[in-house]
Amino acid sequence: MTVRSDVWKPNSTVATIVVKEDRYLLVEEWSQGQLVYNQPAGHLEKDESLIEAAIRETREETGWTVRITALLGLYINKASEEVTYHRHAFIAEPLSYDPFQPLDEGIEQAVWLTWEEIQAQPERMRSEAVLLCIEDYRAGRSFPLEFITDLSHPETRR
Repeated sequence: MTVRSDVWKPNSTVATIVVKEDRYLLVEEWSQGQLVYNQPAGHLEKDESLIEAAIRETREETGWTVRITALLGLYINKASEEVTYHRHAFIAEPLSYDPFQPLDEGIEQAVWLTWEEIQAQPERMRSEAVLLCIEDYRAGRSFPLEFITDLSHPETRR
């Protein structure tokens, strides 16, 4: 297969909205020298499905094992002239917590915040996608997981 240098490729990422008792699971992490909040999120790895990536990133960044229940949406963010992110956001329910799970580098801690606590500090969100995803979740936005067909992962086929 020939690799073309003239083809632009976005960064494919995942994020999860996890809610328990009206609190949202966020990570407090370092980004560009600042301590910010983000959903559990990260990059898709080679040969990994989007759902596998969302489960893995949530566990690695928070210690929580989750079950993905729905697709929230696709959020596209042009961060710079060279970098664009395609953020596949999912809704998940918490299943179990491992307090001994080492958190990814750059993650200070996982926190459960109310909507009011999140709204009170918009300047601490890593990107505008963090608030937008929560607002969309609160508005009832969701799509069935069958919306995704990943031909390299047979378990996603209808």
